[in-house]
Amino acid sequence: MTKADLSKEPHAVAAMFDNVAEGYDRTNAVATMGLEKHYWRPETFKEIAPRKGMKILDLAAGTGASSVNLREAGAEVVSCDFSVGMLRVGKRRHPELDLIAGDALRLPFADDTFDVVTISWALRNVNDVTVALEEMLRVTRPGGRLVVLEQSHPTWKPFRVVYLEYMMRAVPAVAKVVSSNPEAYEYLAESTRAWLPQEPLARTIQEAGWTHVQWRNLTGGLVAIHRGVKPSRSKSTAV
Repeated sequence: MTKADLSKEPHAVAAMFDNVAEGYDRTNAVATMGLEKHYWRPETFKEIAPRKGMKILDLAAGTGASSVNLREAGAEVVSCDFSVGMLRVGKRRHPELDLIAGDALRLPFADDTFDVVTISWALRNVNDVTVALEEMLRVTRPGGRLVVLEQSHPTWKPFRVVYLEYMMRAVPAVAKVVSSNPEAYEYLAESTRAWLPQEPLARTIQEAGWTHVQWRNLTGGLVAIHRGVKPSRSKSTAV
């Protein structure tokens, strides 16, 4: 399997990421013209605000590139991904990380474990977004936080049209040059085009049980950081 489709069949998605694991970080850096590394990731880091003693679940952590910075800030970080291929590359590059294979729809962690759960570039790839958000809620302690970095919808319509054309045409073209599996990036472009705008995603997060749900647009809404808080009493903690 080289390319998943928008049905998001879990094993197909995992196999697709297995196939692009070796060059995934490099391709992202080129396709986003450095914005991911130098702007979007640092802004997400500030939103998470890691500190010593904080326990963080970095979900869909891929090769662990984002987990390294969180760990260096003193946090206890668990890096979890559905793609074993991604984790293998991550373990070779960052042997110090705690890397665990896991499905976002059935997280292998106890209730009320983490202070922060964060997921980047992957919520749109799960088969059931609501179930994934409920699982993240379950493993977050009461008062803990959710931080989601994801592709989004530019707020200025002319820019949105240009951006979607870039995603559908330019990203696969770039991938043909720098990736071993350019077909996978056709899926990633398609999934971006089909993904929820900011407000509907915020409603979905809230309906999954999170409170104080807000979002912040970056680069005119090319991407957005959504955040929420687990209430002191929720579906997963109520007696």
